[in-house]
This record gives sequence, C-alpha cells and structure tokens, in this order.
Amino acid sequence: MTTVLDRTAPTNGAGLRARLSLTPKSSLAGQLDGAWWPRSRDLEAELPPLAAALDLPWGRITHVTVNPTHWPVVPHKVPVAGHTVHVGWFTEQHPDKMILISYTVGRWDLLVIPPESEPAAAARLMNAAAIPGSFLTAGVLMANEAATERDILHSRQRETLWESEGGACMCPSGIPMRRSGTLASANS
Repeated sequence: MTTVLDRTAPTNGAGLRARLSLTPKSSLAGQLDGAWWPRSRDLEAELPPLAAALDLPWGRITHVTVNPTHWPVVPHKVPVAGHTVHVGWFTEQHPDKMILISYTVGRWDLLVIPPESEPAAAARLMNAAAIPGSFLTAGVLMANEAATERDILHSRQRETLWESEGGACMCPSGIPMRRSGTLASANS
C-alpha cells in the first residue's frame, strides 16, 4: 500500500503543503522511494515544506541534490525548521529526480513531478513511483506518462471527430459508410 502524505508544514508563517507519495517500508529495494509534486519551480520555497514533512518518517534531511534543468535558481543552502539543508546540483542526475540525504537514516530518491502537471497525471506518477521493488527509473516513468498523455489526447481527438461526423461509421480507408454498408461517394 502506498503512503500519500499531504501535510501542512508552516514556513515563514504561511502554510504550504508537501504533496508526497512514499514507498511503504519493505524489504524490496526499488529505483525510487516515492514521488514529490511541488507547487512551483522555486526550490527555496518548496524545499522547507518537503523537508519538514519528511522529518518524522525519514529523519532530518541535511542534503539534497537536483539537476538544475528544471530549477531556475538552485540555492546552496535553504533554512528549514531550525536547521539548514545543503543543496547541490549535478547535470548527470536525471532532471526529474531529487536525492535527499539524512545523516541518521540514509538516502532517498524521489521522482519530482512537474508542478504544471494535471492532477490525474500527477496521481498516476505518484502511484507508480511508490511501488515497492519497482525497477522503473524517473526517466522511464516520465516517458511512460508522456505516452499515456498522447494516448489520452488521441482518444479525445477521435471522440471529437466521431461526434463531429454525427457518429458515422468509418471504413478502414477513412471514408464514411452509408447505412446500407456501401461507401459514400465523394459527390453525395
């Protein structure tokens, strides 16, 4: 079972929510330990609620690494609930992955879901990233979601086309068929 956390972690007097889906404790090691869906690309604003939400289940987060591709500004240090989280960046790290380190407990890898994602897409990604023992990487999950989105868009386009044609049955050549089962001529 997947743990979905939507915790309020106050920062600077404002209540922000960390949207998380964590892999349940298991002996099955996977590529990811869950997913995080930030509300913006502002790492300095988004990191405090994330670290605060993870304090209880994972221990105090002391270091984070990201790929700067999706983060316009990568601060070196971010104050979080009375301590400092050190932030590093590596272009070799997948752009949709974040590594979190706690000196007391260890390392975790999270899929970072783009803030602009639709809720349904984010839910699919959060569930997929939190499957215990999964060998799917951040890159594979994002590619799979892109393919799913294309399929959904294609289905909607086909449905719109169907509705705009009045529900006419199409033969394999793409020409509407008459009710008698014969092809409609171009002149009719």
